[in-house]
Amino acid sequence: MESTLWLFAMCLVLGSVVGLLAGLLGIGGGLLVVPALVWLLPQAGIPNEMVMHIALATSLASIVLTSGSSARNHLRLGNVDVKAVKMLAPGIVLGGLGGSVIAELVPAALLPKIFAAIVLFLAVQMLASIRLSTQERTLPSTTKCVCSGGVIGVISSLAGIGGGSLTVPYLNWHGLEMRRAIGSASLAGAIIAVAGMLGFIAAGVGDEALPAMSVGYVYLPALVGIVSTSVLTTRYGAALVSKMPTPTLKKIFAVFLLFISFKMFIG
Repeated sequence: MESTLWLFAMCLVLGSVVGLLAGLLGIGGGLLVVPALVWLLPQAGIPNEMVMHIALATSLASIVLTSGSSARNHLRLGNVDVKAVKMLAPGIVLGGLGGSVIAELVPAALLPKIFAAIVLFLAVQMLASIRLSTQERTLPSTTKCVCSGGVIGVISSLAGIGGGSLTVPYLNWHGLEMRRAIGSASLAGAIIAVAGMLGFIAAGVGDEALPAMSVGYVYLPALVGIVSTSVLTTRYGAALVSKMPTPTLKKIFAVFLLFISFKMFIG
């Protein structure tokens, strides 16, 4: 019980940072939650062979509320392109479910490296896009958006993230101004997280080796700690978006991704 309370307290701190980043960058916080839980869970007595799956599932569950809160704030500020989200939604739902199935089949030792490689690619992509103009591009056809949403959903669920790190560059590349891309990614991230979370819950149901207070692979003490503070701090991140220039936002986003990738590669 003492280790569980310690984990809960640490997740309260983690959630406050996650909420701020969710509002500022349009991410659900999985890029921070997953590596943090990979470090925290073993210290709370969680078996190593289950740590990555529990971290991914709990991250996605926290994103449902964190991204949902962030999306609500961005909607209020007029930063969400609902049409773009609707075009991506069918693909990201199917992809989110598919990613959770793939994660169950991949050896646990490989998941952190896959996560790190995905994040490194996203960081390089974001840095390369800083000087590129996207104002004349438009969203592709509905079919292409559904397919793109599927890819975003699979990768996001496999990495335990809400997809903002994929959705923001995708929407920005196709003509959405950075603030609207971030706001739209928050809403899309909540949708991805619901699909991925349900997949991980189904995959873990019936596993008697899971720790107490688990729903499938979702570990409730960590989840409650994270969302208790994250839903309160998203508003401050969303407010900052309206005050910062697009190149600055992209640089912050890219540096954040590089840091997370490096930490996961070195274990």
